Amino acid sequence: MKLALEAPPLHTLTVAGRDERFPVNRVFCVGRNYAAHAREMGKDPDREPPFFFMKPAAAVVDAASPTSVPYPPKTKNYHHEIELVVAIGRGGRDIPIANALDHVYGYAVGLDMTRRDLQLEARDKGRPWEFGKSFALSAPIGALHRAQDIGHPSAATITLTVNGQPRQSSDIAKLIWSVSECVAYLSEYEALEPGDIIMTGTPEGVNAVVAGDVMRGEVQGLGAIEVRVTG
Repeated sequence: MKLALEAPPLHTLTVAGRDERFPVNRVFCVGRNYAAHAREMGKDPDREPPFFFMKPAAAVVDAASPTSVPYPPKTKNYHHEIELVVAIGRGGRDIPIANALDHVYGYAVGLDMTRRDLQLEARDKGRPWEFGKSFALSAPIGALHRAQDIGHPSAATITLTVNGQPRQSSDIAKLIWSVSECVAYLSEYEALEPGDIIMTGTPEGVNAVVAGDVMRGEVQGLGAIEVRVTG
């Protein structure tokens, strides 16, 4: 097949302890999946069906080793959101909750970096969030740990510090919608494909960072990532 243009680059992630890399297909993000974060964003948490937004594959930054992301344009309120990341290894549609974890390749630590002022402006006007959420280099993700090696974590501390000072601290056991439920629900609307990523939401404590700040995020059992914001 002859292409009219050079194909865009394939975005991949490190797999812990392995030579092969994980190819990223699509990035789905769960909104307001911790009750305390929903409250700090001015919403009442409940068990209404989860909602999702997306980031492009170009948002992904391999953060298996210390890395950096640039402070993005058109924002004065650039926020960190630490998250448990789920990588899909087997596709499917209408996946039962009981079978959902069979489709998971592995887990990682990730950041959903957000232009909060743009997101909230769009939200208040009833517009899509793309400029606030779906921009290049907005999803640093650490090394993926295969489920066949570590199992499926359901309780683990999740923390983030900025310049050594605590910002976010919770436990993935507090997810409103579990990994299984998120996978199953999403597959009702979109056939999942190998290489898909699901970012499962962030706990309370989101806040702004500026150029020069160093973020360190960790999920117990999945290691840590270190990301510096550059000017």
